[in-house]
Amino acid sequence: MMFEKRIRLSDTDEIRDFVKAAENCDFEIDVCYNRAVIDAKSLLGMLYIGICKDLVVKYGEKDMKFENAIRKYAVA
Repeated sequence: MMFEKRIRLSDTDEIRDFVKAAENCDFEIDVCYNRAVIDAKSLLGMLYIGICKDLVVKYGEKDMKFENAIRKYAVA
């Protein structure tokens, strides 16, 4: 089962904080934008995707700490 959340990161500080939250998880987390799929634990990959875009975060395990950390970036 895969979980998905839509987020938008507004600046490089938010990207850095998102990557740190992802790094604290012991499961894989992917971020999708159009056809690109980036490892959420890769700061360079996340900077490559850029800011102010609607992104889809996909992960295979439910983790309340991670979900709480990314809740502030949620897009309706």
